[in-house]
Amino acid sequence: MYNKINSDIVSQLKQIVGNDYVFIDEDNLEKYGRDETEDLLYKPEVVVKPTNANEISEILKLANKHLISVTPRAAGTGLSGGALPIYGGIILSVERFNKIIEIDERNLQATVEPGVINEVFQNTVKEKGLFYPPDPASKGSCFLGGNVAESSGGPKCVKYGTTKDYILNLEVVLPTGEIIITGANTLKNSTGYNLTQLIVGSEGTLGIVTKIFVKLIPLPKHDLLMLVPFNNLDQACEAVSEVFRAGFVPSAMELMERDALLWVTKHVESNIVKIAEETQAHLLIEVDGNNLDTLMLEMEAIADLMNQYAIGEILFAESAAQKEELWKLRRKINEAVTSNAISKEQDVVVPRAELPALVKGIKEIGVNYKFSSVCYGHAGDGNLHVRIIKGNLTDEQWNGDYIKKAIAETFTLCKKLGGTISGEHGIGLIQQEYMHIVFDQTTIQLQKNIKKLFDPNNILNPGKMFN
Repeated sequence: MYNKINSDIVSQLKQIVGNDYVFIDEDNLEKYGRDETEDLLYKPEVVVKPTNANEISEILKLANKHLISVTPRAAGTGLSGGALPIYGGIILSVERFNKIIEIDERNLQATVEPGVINEVFQNTVKEKGLFYPPDPASKGSCFLGGNVAESSGGPKCVKYGTTKDYILNLEVVLPTGEIIITGANTLKNSTGYNLTQLIVGSEGTLGIVTKIFVKLIPLPKHDLLMLVPFNNLDQACEAVSEVFRAGFVPSAMELMERDALLWVTKHVESNIVKIAEETQAHLLIEVDGNNLDTLMLEMEAIADLMNQYAIGEILFAESAAQKEELWKLRRKINEAVTSNAISKEQDVVVPRAELPALVKGIKEIGVNYKFSSVCYGHAGDGNLHVRIIKGNLTDEQWNGDYIKKAIAETFTLCKKLGGTISGEHGIGLIQQEYMHIVFDQTTIQLQKNIKKLFDPNNILNPGKMFN
């Protein structure tokens, strides 16, 4: 389908971005041929690191002229293979787009480039008393451009919303090389189609974002955190929706199954949590706001609500250091599980009241297919990360149709419960074969037609989202 990179193409790329920002050495090709998705490797033929929208425009025009695939890449922390160059070609890294251009305190807005690290941006606006809530587990390394591409979430999203709720406007280079502004830097906009939200979550298939205009909110002055141990996994799931039905809206509500916490406490060498023999799951619950007395009353009321279940002793974080350590445990679970076992992760989401049925169904599927699983994630918004553990499965079972059938059953269960197959990790490469479970052919074809309109030669991140 695509032409190979030759020396003439490399020379033209160097003319566009400079000799120092075009790489064809083996170390870079291997580095940029991976992301955090399982153990997959697809080497590009060249890695290019532009620094402005005009350079990206010229690269894409060159790729269209010679029919070369271009795979945009942010920090490479994705878990669905969205940044893997499966057809070789060009990896276009936005890592040099690393400027916070403006923080507009008058309007509670900011303008940033896509290579800015999420946590760096969060900390910068915090210094001004402002808050950017989307906080993926990889916030210390992931780029805002990748967050936009996946419409990333995180623990705070249960109260504050995901990335899509904070994007006002975007500067985007289209696959054909044109540079556009998708909307306006306003809180309301009913002018034409919402191209901004079409780009958000499009996984780098419709354009390459070069400027991001974001909404900010005032930073809450206080937060309180507690860890609740449950003797029963089903009850931990049931308690999630009970909190909301009782009128509380936590700023975070995270589920951690027993094995997840056992592995991560060893991985980071933490002893803050004493995991009792009877404990099967934990809920990490946070509230935030500006009135500390009100928050303390709210936390006490939630704790009283938890006492209707079979629980152990609740751990209330008494200091900033304890809060940081508890959050570190939660954010390091994925890393801990992958270091302990060969696994595949699913990023499923259902209405939160359906969590007990989802987890029960996942465990039953595991019994039927002879694998174990570890569940954790953003229970407050019904979004669980399910790590399927290879264990005693053969390589043939693990890599073939056997495990795919199990995954398909999991996704079918999600659909039945009113959910879908990805809450924040995206479809990318590894989930695309399951799209028919949640979309009918008309809807799938409509999305393919949108891709065709934006990218007539299919050169931008081909092979993602749809076959």
